[in-house]
Amino acid sequence: MAFKSILTVVTDENLARHTVSYAEALCAAQDAHLDVLCFGVDRSQTGYYYAGVNAVVVEETLSRATMEAAELAKQARAVLAHSDVRWALNDGVAQLADISRHVAGHARFSDLVVLPKPYGQKHGVELEPVVEGALFEGQTPVLVLPDEGEFSTAPKRVVIGWNESAEALRAVRAALPILVQADTVHVVVVNPAQHGPNRSDPGGLLSQYLARHGVTVEIDVLSKTLPRISDIIQRHVVDVNADLVVMGAYGHSRFREAILGGATRNMLEHASVPVFMAH
Repeated sequence: MAFKSILTVVTDENLARHTVSYAEALCAAQDAHLDVLCFGVDRSQTGYYYAGVNAVVVEETLSRATMEAAELAKQARAVLAHSDVRWALNDGVAQLADISRHVAGHARFSDLVVLPKPYGQKHGVELEPVVEGALFEGQTPVLVLPDEGEFSTAPKRVVIGWNESAEALRAVRAALPILVQADTVHVVVVNPAQHGPNRSDPGGLLSQYLARHGVTVEIDVLSKTLPRISDIIQRHVVDVNADLVVMGAYGHSRFREAILGGATRNMLEHASVPVFMAH
């Protein structure tokens, strides 16, 4: 089992080189084909302009978005010019309200989507619907990169945030090509349930499943000593010197995550290592 088709979506020139470079290196490690989508984003809300201005605004915004797409494609080609991986590149313009649909259309025929993190200073508003388009409409796992850093394409120490949810299990299954290559995989269980069939062996069935795939597993049962689960996982990432986090995405509704926060959003905002997610 391996990733054979990897997609990355580029919408921000400040993040383009970092994201495409990692995606290219991951494709080289997995012997995969890389597809690059470069979108100039039309952020106009034409319905809110007074009569007579719409045509002018549309022309200007489309022209700007087209130039942005061309510049992003130029940056991506510069990264891939001397690459040995198989790659293809498409560029175009997408409206902000419709970009998730465009991403999903390509993501559903990929094994993995590599994206920059959607939150942070000077991060465009389009980054969040790009991630959600791949996860929800495309039904494809996503590997989210922090803004800066050199990250391994073959992580040796991996932390799994395990809460027995369907999302977490799907993320683990999708990440198997990476997990089987790791030296150690830490199954992290925070405040395990006091009742239920797995109360005496939290994480035991998952560890058995992974071990049968040849994965070296350790179960780390942690107390909730910090207000947020994501903070506990991130602290444990530092404690075990992990290279990657695997977790389920958006156990609550996206609206609730956006308004109140949640493990997914908090992890993506503050993670210092790549985060592999599935929904």
